[in-house]
Amino acid sequence: QVQLVESGGGLVQGGGSLRLSCAARGLTFSIYDMGWFRQAPGKEREFVATINWSGGSTSYADSVKGRFTIVRDNAKNTVYLQMNSLKPEDTAVYYCAAKNALRSGYDTWGQGTQVTVSS
Repeated sequence: QVQLVESGGGLVQGGGSLRLSCAARGLTFSIYDMGWFRQAPGKEREFVATINWSGGSTSYADSVKGRFTIVRDNAKNTVYLQMNSLKPEDTAVYYCAAKNALRSGYDTWGQGTQVTVSS
């Protein structure tokens, strides 16, 4: 059974940091591109960051560029999102997603982890 399990969310003051983790089970992690998305209350889900299967290429939303870093550890089947200088507008449920590197579209999603940033 394919699963993505996020952890590391919580409540943090503005300017603080959090590190989200996403552990992948039941898939060949090293052939999947991985992404982080988020959804704030009343808003559509939006792209945050992505990393390719090898970890050699990353991309970020403009709103998080310079503050967030996505990395992966293929030996641990885990992708991380380091979030620094957090702002109240970063408050959202954060989702991890997987995309087979040979296909288009993210087809596997985690259950989400809540991140709340207080002002």
